[in-house]
Amino acid sequence: MTISIRSLRDGKLRHSAKIHSFDELLVDVPEAFGGDGSAPDPHDYFDVSLGACKAITARMYAQRKGWALDAVSVVVTRDERDERKGIYRLDVAMTFHGVDDPERLARLEEISDKCPIHRLMTTSRVEITTRTVVDA
Repeated sequence: MTISIRSLRDGKLRHSAKIHSFDELLVDVPEAFGGDGSAPDPHDYFDVSLGACKAITARMYAQRKGWALDAVSVVVTRDERDERKGIYRLDVAMTFHGVDDPERLARLEEISDKCPIHRLMTTSRVEITTRTVVDA
């Protein structure tokens, strides 16, 4: 899978990201960091990937079990004050609409912690190779 990102001329640090055939996603940074604040910043996309993955994983599990689950709401709150010290905290509050059974609620929360992005963020070793390609 390839994602392409390109600088845009209509902003200070604004970029366009293309993923598969989907419409472009815009990426910027807040004005306080030199951007225009015109789009989510990279941290936002990092955080949303966790919340979305947890919701999808819980819904898939409920469907597989045949459990009634009307919807999943997720609120991700970021605490980045210690990021420079290597600590990035995310608080994830999940609501499983239409589920009243405490055991099912606990199981859905437990299953959400096993989503691929949660595991990637907490247990995987990520190797990144960066290289320069000469502009033709």
